[in-house]
Amino acid sequence: MKRIVTFVIGILFVTLSATAGGVRVLFIGDSITDGNWGNSCGTAKPSSERTLWDMNHIYGSGYMYLCATYYQGNYPEKEYEFFNRGISGNTLEDMEKRWETDAIDIKPDILSILIGTNDIHFYLQGNQKQPFDFEVWKKRYCSLLNRSLQANPNLKIVLCAPFVANTGSMRKSPNFAKRDSLVRCCAKIVERISRDYKAVYLPYNTMFDEILRTIPTSKDTYWIWDGIHPTPAGHQHMADLWIKHVKL
Repeated sequence: MKRIVTFVIGILFVTLSATAGGVRVLFIGDSITDGNWGNSCGTAKPSSERTLWDMNHIYGSGYMYLCATYYQGNYPEKEYEFFNRGISGNTLEDMEKRWETDAIDIKPDILSILIGTNDIHFYLQGNQKQPFDFEVWKKRYCSLLNRSLQANPNLKIVLCAPFVANTGSMRKSPNFAKRDSLVRCCAKIVERISRDYKAVYLPYNTMFDEILRTIPTSKDTYWIWDGIHPTPAGHQHMADLWIKHVKL
């Protein structure tokens, strides 16, 4: 988007073209990123059906919102632009189907991805006749990064580890140990991918491990209320880690 600025010097008109807006930061993933952005009413509405003009709900309510408010509130002169494209219930395959519209077309300078917990969730809900195919999962993940880097070779990438916790209703799950093991395998793959692509890696899994181990609370739901979704307190720690390591 361009804005035209015209200066009058005597009788000579000088027109300058300036780029509007600053660094473009895109957060994409599942419900943890979604946070009901664009008035989705808790549904998995595609981005095209969400409210893109209502600035009161444009970011949702989660770590992405906290990151955006930190930078936009403290550095207005930078004119940072933030975009939330998390969609509740998404797996990596779901995200792949919307990658052109929700990632490439936004033309981000910084791309932050958090995905994986739903891939394991839906796998565990299936018949599980075959082991979860981590190799296919990794190839799909890398394919999305390659597409984005082809569109913008200078793209800065931030990869976030998926996580799960034995808190709240998750305590009733008979297969938590298997879920935890599989999600941690996904996190290790994301960590390896981050090294291969020289991306910033955010170990949210180990961050929550440490919080749950060292900060006791009267309720086990204080940080992650259902084993998957962080509370506002948990989202604050996620935002703090993002801001600390990404450094716009």
